[in-house]
Amino acid sequence: MAGDPGDAPEVGGGGIRSVLTTASLVAPSGDEVQFREIDGKIIGLYFAANWYPKCEAFTPVLAAAYEQLKERGAGFEVVLVSCDEDRPSFERFHGTMPWPAVPFGDLSCKKRLSERFQVEGIPRLVVLAPDGGAVVHPDAADLVHRYGERAFPFTAARVAELEADDQRKYASQTLEKLFSVSGKEYVMNSGNNEKFTTKLAAIYSSLRGKAEDFEVVYVPMDREEDGYLRSCGDMPWLALPYDGAPSRALARYFDVREIPTLVVVGPDGRTVTRDGRNLVNLYFDMAFPFTDAQIRLLQEAEDEAAKEYPRSLRHRGHRHELSIVSEKSGGGPYICCECEEQGLGWAYQCIACGYEIHLRCGQNAEGGSAGTA
Repeated sequence: MAGDPGDAPEVGGGGIRSVLTTASLVAPSGDEVQFREIDGKIIGLYFAANWYPKCEAFTPVLAAAYEQLKERGAGFEVVLVSCDEDRPSFERFHGTMPWPAVPFGDLSCKKRLSERFQVEGIPRLVVLAPDGGAVVHPDAADLVHRYGERAFPFTAARVAELEADDQRKYASQTLEKLFSVSGKEYVMNSGNNEKFTTKLAAIYSSLRGKAEDFEVVYVPMDREEDGYLRSCGDMPWLALPYDGAPSRALARYFDVREIPTLVVVGPDGRTVTRDGRNLVNLYFDMAFPFTDAQIRLLQEAEDEAAKEYPRSLRHRGHRHELSIVSEKSGGGPYICCECEEQGLGWAYQCIACGYEIHLRCGQNAEGGSAGTA
């Protein structure tokens, strides 16, 4: 259930001015905002910059939660602490927001805030109690992204309540519950047999050709209906209709942070993996049915096959010798510099430059040659 305004920590102490050392704040319009307008409220210090895509994506999510909390009279305010490099960029970015900001020119205040709250990455939302001293949550951006205004007042008790509610939902998850809202079933056939993405469409066709029990349902995140209709026209699979509420509910339920995302659900309606996109990129149709057991088999086969590859080689795309590495010896997730597809674990890698290619690309690419073992 959503938190009530009464759940907020009690007001006391010296107010937000004990944290913000600037003389006043500035509204998106450029008008001055006095501290008395935000005193006594829970404050979210929003560290962000226009040049970072994750901030650009998160800002409307935060704005939606902010407006809903305003309507409820929940006693919540956001203050932008900009990391923009010039005033025009700051003003354009701030103009997309409904809350005040630390003035762009008050560099000392912004520096002190960044140091005080040890801000090393953005977007970040530091939530402060109304007394301006106690940190309610060191970074509530993830909470807002996942729960929206329901995350208020961002306390540990509220987070525990939301997570327990999630666990109850996951435990009773079924396909019918996932694809219905208010008793209405929302899956329909998109009608045309053109590709959505080349790779997923090819895998879809392959698995369907093998009579495997595999189906894809497109969850639209399109901003306009015309874009949705064009997307549906390129798909051979099912789709939800163009209606923001079901799509947003599913995106929030599965904590989707980027698109495309491929969530795999089993025949029993339970989640198999939220990492379907990466598994498809790594293993193609061999990833099916995407279970842990199947992925272990594929990884074991990769480990065995890697024994037959040379320990080092020269590749036409790089001037240094490349050495074979595994996940245990430095081969983490990477994008292959030869085919530009995703890789994980085994790779040929230049330790000095970070150049990495798939083992198969090192074997098959013209110009590759075996080195010493």
